[in-house]
Amino acid sequence: MYNSVITNDKLDNLLMKIIQWRENHINEKTFLLILAFVIGILSGFAALLLKFLIHSIASLLSSHITIGGANYLYLVYPIIGILIVGLYVRFVVKDNISHGVTRVLYSISQNKSRLKFHNTYTSVVASSITIGFGGSVGAEGPIVNTGAAIGSNLGSMFRMSPQILMMLVGSGAAAGVAGIFKAPIAGMLFAIEVLMIDLTTVSVMPLLVSSITAATVSYVFTGYSPEFIFDQSENFLTNRIPFVIILGIVCGFTSLYFTKVIGMMENMFKKLRNPWYKFAVGSVILSALIFCFPPLYGEGYDAITELLNGDPSSLFDGSVFYGFKDNVWFVLAFLLMIILTKVFATSATNGGGGVGGTFAPSLYVGCMTGFLFAYLINTLGLFPGHELSCKNFALMGMAGVMSGVMHAPLMGIFLTAEMTGGYQLFLPLLIVSTISYCTIKLFVPYSIYTMRLAKRGELLTHHKDKAVLTLLKMDSVIEKDFTEVHPEMSLREMVQAISESDRNLFPVTDSEGTLIGIVLLNDIRNIMFRPALYDKMYVRKFMCMPPAKLEVNENMENVMKIFDKTNAWNLPVVENGKYIGFVSKSKIFNSYRRVLRHYSDD
Repeated sequence: MYNSVITNDKLDNLLMKIIQWRENHINEKTFLLILAFVIGILSGFAALLLKFLIHSIASLLSSHITIGGANYLYLVYPIIGILIVGLYVRFVVKDNISHGVTRVLYSISQNKSRLKFHNTYTSVVASSITIGFGGSVGAEGPIVNTGAAIGSNLGSMFRMSPQILMMLVGSGAAAGVAGIFKAPIAGMLFAIEVLMIDLTTVSVMPLLVSSITAATVSYVFTGYSPEFIFDQSENFLTNRIPFVIILGIVCGFTSLYFTKVIGMMENMFKKLRNPWYKFAVGSVILSALIFCFPPLYGEGYDAITELLNGDPSSLFDGSVFYGFKDNVWFVLAFLLMIILTKVFATSATNGGGGVGGTFAPSLYVGCMTGFLFAYLINTLGLFPGHELSCKNFALMGMAGVMSGVMHAPLMGIFLTAEMTGGYQLFLPLLIVSTISYCTIKLFVPYSIYTMRLAKRGELLTHHKDKAVLTLLKMDSVIEKDFTEVHPEMSLREMVQAISESDRNLFPVTDSEGTLIGIVLLNDIRNIMFRPALYDKMYVRKFMCMPPAKLEVNENMENVMKIFDKTNAWNLPVVENGKYIGFVSKSKIFNSYRRVLRHYSDD
C-alpha cells in the first residue's frame, strides 16, 4: 500500500510537470485540437469495440434460430440480457447509466461538463449485452456517453477550464456518433443540434477533428463501405415531390407518436419503485413483442438493410407469421405493427433495466414508415403511372423520423446520406426532414433527449440568455452577510443592529430560523431617530413580508422571471422555509456578464 501511494505521487508529479510544460510551450487552442485528435482515436476504437461485442453476442445466440417458424428462444434471450445488465449496473457500476445523451446534456448544463470515469467503459459493457441478447435499442446513446466521458476525463486530467471541457465533451460525443456510423459530418451536427454546442470559430475545429478522426478509425478497420449498402437502382423524379411532402408530414406524426409513447412508458416505469417489478414488466413486454415480431430483436440493422434492398419478405424469418410472407395485405399489417410496437419494445428494454439509446429505433421506425408509405400507395394503385420506389422512400423515412424525434433536421439529413451513400436523394431528404421537424415542432417544443431536462429548467440551449442563466447556479449568487433580527426585538435593539451592519435590509427569523418577514431601512427611517419609541416599538410591528421567496434549488431562469414579476431588487432565499440568504439583481447581472464573456470568447 505504501508503494502504491508513492507510485500515485510520482504519477501526479509527472502529470503536473506535463501540464506545466504544456502551458509554457503549447497555447490552449492548439492543445484543444491535440486533445480532440486523441479523443477521436479513443472514441473510434470504443465504437469498434462496442459493435464487435454486439455482433459477436448476437451471432452466437442467433445460430440456434430457425427461419421457417416460431422461435421460443426469443422469449428467453431478452430476459437473460436485461437481468445480467440490471445486476451489473446495480451491484458493479452502482450508478445510473441509462439515457446516455440526456446525462451528457445534464453534465454540460449542470455539472460543469464533468462525467465520472466509469462512464468511459460501463455503457459499452452494458449496452453490448443488452443489444446482443435482443434488447430493442441502439448502441449510439451509450457510445455518445462513452465518447463524452472520454473527453471530459481527458480534459479534467489536464486541468482544462469548464469552457474547454464543454468543447471536449461535445467532441467526444461527436466522435462517438461519427465512429459508430462512419458519419463525420453527422457527428459534428449532433454536437451542435442535440448537445447545443455553439458553432463558433473555437468549437468547430475540435468537433471536426474528433469526428473525422473517429470515422477514419472505423474506415481503416472495417472498410470504406458505408454502414448500410444502398443501391439507388431507381432515379428520383421531380413528379414524386408531392409524395415526398406527404411523407414528411407522416414522418412528423410518426415522430410525435414515438416521442409521446416513450414519455408515457418512462412515466409508467417510474411508478414501479421496485427494480424487480421493473425487470418483470419490461422483460415480459420485450420478449413477447420479439417473439411475435422478430425484426424487433436488437438494433434492427438487418431489417433496415433488407428494406433498403426492397425486400420485405425477409422480415418474416423466424416468425410465427412466416407462412404469410407472400400475402401483400399481411405484409402491410406486419409493417404497421412493427412501427407501432417498436417504441414499446425500446421503452421496455430501458425501463426493465437494459442500457441503450433511441438513435437506432428512430432510424428503424423511419425506414419502416417510408417503406410502408410507398408500399401502401403502390398496392392500392391510388396513382396509376406513379409507382413509388419503396427503397428510396425507406431511405427518406429514416431521415424524416430521426429529424423529428431528435429535433435535428441537419443531422438527420447528413447521417442518412453518409451511412447509406444516398447523396443522390439529397433534395428529397432535405424536404422530408424539414417538413417532419416543422410538423412535430407544432406539438412538442423539445426533443426526446432534452424534454427531461427542460421540464426541470436544466437545459442548455442555443438561446444565449437562457443558456447563460442555465449555467449560473443559485449557490454562486446567494449573499449571506445580512444581520438577522427577531420579531420580539425592540426598536432600540434594531437600531443597534443597523449601526453594526453595512446593509439596509434585515431578515426577520424566529427561534427555529424560519423566515417570517423582512425589515427595510427606508421603512423605519422616520421612527429610528425617536428615542421615545425605542422601548415601545418592536420588530413584529414594523416588519413586512417580502414580495416573494426563492427556494435554494430554484433555477436561474425562474429566478429572473420572479424578479421581473415583483420588480424587487433583493429577494430572500429559503430551504423548506428556513432562511439561507438573499439574492440581488446586481449580483446576478455581474455573474451573468462573467459567464457570458467566458463562454462566448472566440
